[in-house]
Amino acid sequence: MRIVVLISRLLLGLVFFVFGLNGFLQFIHPKEMPTGLALQFIMALMQSHYVLVVSATQLVGGILLLANRFVPLALALLGPVIVNILCYHIFLSFQGLPLAIVVAVLWFILFFRYRQYFAGLFVPKAA
Repeated sequence: MRIVVLISRLLLGLVFFVFGLNGFLQFIHPKEMPTGLALQFIMALMQSHYVLVVSATQLVGGILLLANRFVPLALALLGPVIVNILCYHIFLSFQGLPLAIVVAVLWFILFFRYRQYFAGLFVPKAA
């Protein structure tokens, strides 16, 4: 199980490091731009510069995972990003959905390993 967690952490960290860096440097160019609502969504992110916030979150999460430091914090940062990535690919553009599913599975593997650090979130009634 330790090997699976290590591979998951490194792969997830690498994915978010590369795509987070791409948000700033734009070295990965899409083969074709989406159309319809997916294009409108992407354009809204770009024109409002909100994509920079998302990219910074991805970059920080990826660095933390690759450095094996503050892994629960990295998972907490990347969780909402992954939900948004999945929603985008499910509801707006199926292109890239397999990678999004793989990323979600890697996240859940790490979440399962570090679940004790999230136990306080699952309290039915806070004091």
